Amino acid sequence: MSQHAPKMLVATALAVAAVTPAALVAPAAAADSGTTVVSRGVEIPEFYNPPATLPAGDGELVRTEPLPLGAGLSIPGIGSLPGTATRVMYKTTDNNGAPAAVTGAYIEPFAAWGGAGDRPLVVVAPGTMGQGDQCSASLGLERPILFNGRTVSVGYEDIGIYRLLARGVAVMVTDYVGLGTTDRLHTYVDRVDGGHAVLDAARAARGVPDASVTSGSRVALYGYSQGGGATGSASELAAEYAPDVNLVGAYVGAPPADLRATAEGIDGSALVAALGWTINGLAQSHPALQPILDENLNAKGKAALEDLSTACVADGIASYPFQRSSSWTTTGESLDDIIEREPTVQAIMAEQKLGKQAPRIPVRLATGTQDDIVPHRQARQLAVDWCDRGAKVTYQAVVLPNLGDGLITNHVTPLLADQTAAISWITDRVGGAAAGSNCSTLPLQH
Repeated sequence: MSQHAPKMLVATALAVAAVTPAALVAPAAAADSGTTVVSRGVEIPEFYNPPATLPAGDGELVRTEPLPLGAGLSIPGIGSLPGTATRVMYKTTDNNGAPAAVTGAYIEPFAAWGGAGDRPLVVVAPGTMGQGDQCSASLGLERPILFNGRTVSVGYEDIGIYRLLARGVAVMVTDYVGLGTTDRLHTYVDRVDGGHAVLDAARAARGVPDASVTSGSRVALYGYSQGGGATGSASELAAEYAPDVNLVGAYVGAPPADLRATAEGIDGSALVAALGWTINGLAQSHPALQPILDENLNAKGKAALEDLSTACVADGIASYPFQRSSSWTTTGESLDDIIEREPTVQAIMAEQKLGKQAPRIPVRLATGTQDDIVPHRQARQLAVDWCDRGAKVTYQAVVLPNLGDGLITNHVTPLLADQTAAISWITDRVGGAAAGSNCSTLPLQH
């Protein structure tokens, strides 16, 4: 056992305990519905197998079915708590301009909406779930804890989702491009794919049978980590890509705004698996990357990428803690060393960077000052860049003690510490309250 293993085990235990309330530890009350299909060695519901032909319009529904909530209650004569869920598949456009099927879930809350206007909608962009189709957030709503003998998956986003539902806000969760669907690999942290999937989820929600949200409903976005990158991207792309969505604000938590800087933070950490998911995702989106990988990855690196392509986040933490990317290359160079000498890779990474255009909606960007997994400095820089371009930004530095270098604790804990404030900010936006900005004081903050 390595010298880091005890710390890694403690970090994993803390993270799982922190994001998993007691109510979610019990086995799911309902099993997967319908028939199943095997996707890259894992059995998932047939629903996730896209048809050969997709609708023409972005956000158009492909199919829907009832989704039993693993931590929900159905009370005869009263209704479903915290709401009634529908599994959805909808069409989006990927970063190469091709149609793509995306799955997710819409939840109609049991609680009434007490604010002005039609019931609002919050699109939740999940944080890192992994790359295996069994890891999707919509499946996490049905089975909050999955142990199938091969993988471990935790639906940790359920906490924030249920808190939003309790306020009478409808929620739409996206699984992103390729996470859940059997037709392609998940394009993890791809800027355009993530942003488009989030925006088209808002469109898709309007078409869900019996949904109370309308074209006039105020819409906000909520995401942390991978989700923060997706909501940040959607905020930048919305005005051009989805002007029909009545977007009023976005919570952008711990965004990997600069993938190169983020890759450096992840390398050698407890979550180095995310480096593999990033490489796999970019290679899916950018075929020009594959020959460079073939040339530079050794057998260990190629085996790791293949294994991680079907793994969930808990699997990655357990199997690849504290590895260095230099152990995956033929020359012993780190991934950053290879990027430095490969113009093609530099261009791909640069295209992924957030902050080149200003969102036209208010954003609340939060980042933990000790976060070294998705480094604090690059996330804060995104707030600076947006402010410089005239965006209305509320920047929140989450100041906490250092809970362990290279562990996931410095990344997960700010999510929990800031969640109440983030949800309140989001609720204010969909309730019609005007947003402020602290761009003028940003240089004085952490």
